[in-house]
Amino acid sequence: MTDDICVIVPTIREYECVREYVANARRHEFDTDRLHFVLVTEDFCDTDAMDEMLDELDVTGEVFDGSARERWFAEQGIEEHDYLIPEASHAQTSFGLLYLWAGEFEYGVFIDDDTLPHEDSDFFGTHMDNLQYRGAIEAVESDERWVNVLYQTDTDLYPRGYPYSAMDETVRTETTTVSEVVASQGLWTNVPDLDAVRILMDGDLDGQAQTRLDADDYGEDFVAAPGQYLTVCSMNLAFRREVVPAFYQLPMDDNPWDIGRFDDIWSGVFLKRAADLLGKQIYNGAPLCEHNKAPRSTFGDLANEVAGLELNEHVWELTDRVAEAESFADAFERMAEELVTAETTDYENGEFLRHVGEYMHDWLDCLATIESDGLEATRSARSLADD
Repeated sequence: MTDDICVIVPTIREYECVREYVANARRHEFDTDRLHFVLVTEDFCDTDAMDEMLDELDVTGEVFDGSARERWFAEQGIEEHDYLIPEASHAQTSFGLLYLWAGEFEYGVFIDDDTLPHEDSDFFGTHMDNLQYRGAIEAVESDERWVNVLYQTDTDLYPRGYPYSAMDETVRTETTTVSEVVASQGLWTNVPDLDAVRILMDGDLDGQAQTRLDADDYGEDFVAAPGQYLTVCSMNLAFRREVVPAFYQLPMDDNPWDIGRFDDIWSGVFLKRAADLLGKQIYNGAPLCEHNKAPRSTFGDLANEVAGLELNEHVWELTDRVAEAESFADAFERMAEELVTAETTDYENGEFLRHVGEYMHDWLDCLATIESDGLEATRSARSLADD
């Protein structure tokens, strides 16, 4: 088995984190021939050094700055879709999804460049085991229909993207059985993944948090029960190829409303709804990563987030209206239509949701143009059925 896992690393600073992830794989005897690294970066970064690093590590991979991405779109014959990848945004991870879809990869892994693997944990092996897992696991739900992925910790923290209206929830757990896991979300130690408001409430002006987490803060791995939502952070995440149509990292930062910071959060909302409709699960817990977020202005993050905070309270209510689906592409298309047609005039920057819905439709069109896995036929069959 060779390079069936596409490892997507958005980076403009700490690209050398890749060395630690490769070292972790070899330490735990995970076959690095399965790993193909895609570094998504910018024209002002040292792409030659990144290429040299991959050569030194003896792993396959490619480095894509803005110019290289432009060439790739042309080579694939999808130049008209290059706007789907926003400029200077973490949502450029969507380029990695397109690269995966155009290739023959069965799995994808997102890794942020401010993270490191735990030495005692088989990072890639654990993710792959989670994706293959069948059996008993803890299922979590709340009376607010949202699961706080930090519910096990002895803190009052809520992760970035968790709706404020869903706080102070009553949590219930029970043992369930899972059989089809489509995504594995690893959680994080050291700096928790919080939004700017919650960082300020935790007394920190440097964009991090005063509270720190370690492995002992977490308990058993878990899933959010069907009909429940949870935040999905892309810093430490593995997934199956089949979810790509419903996992577009949304057009943040580069938009007229200046809305950012919700790309992975909203894509996670859509992924969870699609998984529920199809009877599949998102696994949460191990492997943990060490999150070493660099200091920066909390108020700068707040400025990037505030334009979308009200929408974040409601976007899940709109996509929750989708009651059935035949595939991840079908679910995503139906959710896109909900956003396009929703009445959002009462929301601050409500028109952005229509913008997102239109981009979601275009994402499916782009994947269909790549002509992978019969997606075109799936969508055509759906269109004929609706007619």
